[in-house]
Amino acid sequence: MTDQLRARLTELLPGLRRDLEDLVRIESVSADPSRAGEVQRSAEAVRDLFAAEGFETKIVSANDDGSAPAVIAHKSGPEGAPTVLLYAHHDVQPENDPADWDSPPFEPTERGDRLYGRGSADDKAGVITHLAAARAFGDDLPVNLVLFVEGEEEMGSESLPALLQAHRDELAADVIVIADSGNWDIGVPALTTSLRGLVRLDVEVRTLSHAVHSGMWGGLVPDAITALSRLISSCFDDAGDLVVEGLKSSPAADVDYPEERLRAESGGAPGVEWIGSGPVVERLWTKPALAITGFDAPQVEGASNTLVPAARARFSLRTSPADTSANALAALQAHLEKHVPWGATLDMTVVDTGEATQIDATGPAYDAARAAFTEAWGGTAPVDMGVGGSIPFIAEFLETFPEASVLVTGVEDPDTRAHGANEGLHLAEWEKVLLAEMLLLKNLARG
Repeated sequence: MTDQLRARLTELLPGLRRDLEDLVRIESVSADPSRAGEVQRSAEAVRDLFAAEGFETKIVSANDDGSAPAVIAHKSGPEGAPTVLLYAHHDVQPENDPADWDSPPFEPTERGDRLYGRGSADDKAGVITHLAAARAFGDDLPVNLVLFVEGEEEMGSESLPALLQAHRDELAADVIVIADSGNWDIGVPALTTSLRGLVRLDVEVRTLSHAVHSGMWGGLVPDAITALSRLISSCFDDAGDLVVEGLKSSPAADVDYPEERLRAESGGAPGVEWIGSGPVVERLWTKPALAITGFDAPQVEGASNTLVPAARARFSLRTSPADTSANALAALQAHLEKHVPWGATLDMTVVDTGEATQIDATGPAYDAARAAFTEAWGGTAPVDMGVGGSIPFIAEFLETFPEASVLVTGVEDPDTRAHGANEGLHLAEWEKVLLAEMLLLKNLARG
């Protein structure tokens, strides 16, 4: 059967590549209201691709105005076979400055071993991965398939809970395959078993009712930038570990992350030291991490010689898989209230939160996945991998379908550059992903 699927994949690959390139050309940037029509066109293209494979398809949204279009599709396998839900998303991140790209962001371009373009990996290749599995089996599906392709994942999946509840019965499945993550390395597959959560908080510090002359009042009156800087630094010790009381941590898988990979993949400048303590993968996957991702204050160019009355920063806290967003938010707010310096006024606004995920990756479905991945990668077993980033919607699936086995897979690799310029799909690895999902469906049918 494996040889037959390999041969079938070879036959299908040129058409799958064309389908992927056609999707990449659609500028389905969900965060851009001016491209709502493109997001709708993307949903229609996904619907049509699966309808052509004999699926019953429809486009749904959580709102009557037709926003955030998602695709739901069904195709039956043998009576009594397990039901597998295949998830991906068809919306993409903004391309930002096209000048940062080596080729037009929405024109798929092959260079070397990669296909470049916004969404080429995240996550239109995930959509086509599901299409490939369905197309390979045709009308001889080994399992019942349900497809759910979301249209606002890159905006935080705000309407996903409503969609899951509204379509709960038709989305119910024994196994859920979420194709929105990645693999450990080129040549080494992975199952994602943990993801950190997210808490974003805008913090403003005010020390003056208005700006005043730094020469007349400096040395007595604190300026807001210095006060905010001290508040930020209070969150860390000298090693760079967080010292916010109440945040939780958890152990990570025993995986070695070589220094040369860390330096190359992170883009860390020569001589820059890593922050924090403990195993590298714990610092990246299962310990909380705080970054300041925005700062509002006067620009250096044209700055006047005055004490700045107010300054604002965005605190982006990645939470441990062992923590909850509510606990982490409360801990961070309590720390900031306690450590705001010099009696400055503190104002905090919650931007958003997302729950972490910890998957118990044991049982028949996970055994079937590991066997499929090992076979597709020529004997290399998958790594149980954590992800330092956040995919809060996975927690929504786990909560809505507590009896289902949730498998988090994906097409990305350490150099995919999802969300950045020159996002690219490693084509040879993608072929292995395609074969792995075909083998997975075959293995799941065996129980």
